[in-house]
Amino acid sequence: MDLIEQACAVRDHAYAPYSGFKVGAAIKAASGRIFVGCNVENAAYPEGTCAEAGAIAAMIAAGEVEIAAVAVIADSPEPVTPCGGCRQKLAEFGTGRTPVTMANLAGLTRTASLQDLLPGAFAKADMDTEDR
Repeated sequence: MDLIEQACAVRDHAYAPYSGFKVGAAIKAASGRIFVGCNVENAAYPEGTCAEAGAIAAMIAAGEVEIAAVAVIADSPEPVTPCGGCRQKLAEFGTGRTPVTMANLAGLTRTASLQDLLPGAFAKADMDTEDR
């Protein structure tokens, strides 16, 4: 099963009673292991979590720290993109070249690098205080 298929499968488990907008994400770690996540809404909006954040949490909980590829899918007119916050979260564990495949249920896909999705991402190196 490829990343899009795994993201689509986990999307079915999303908890989205308020928006009805279910999202699934699959992350391939540098080791080749796959981690999935789905969005989980909460009545105390916006305290829910995004699909990408759930997949990242599963990856970190398993002891992995490097993202090799990402897939995200939702029932949207165009391939769904990660939100701004998730782009930053993905950038924390990926590189500028990490591919992100965005898809919708109609089968449309688009792939972009993290650099293309989040140019100028804030990084750990931006907090280096040695030169201050």
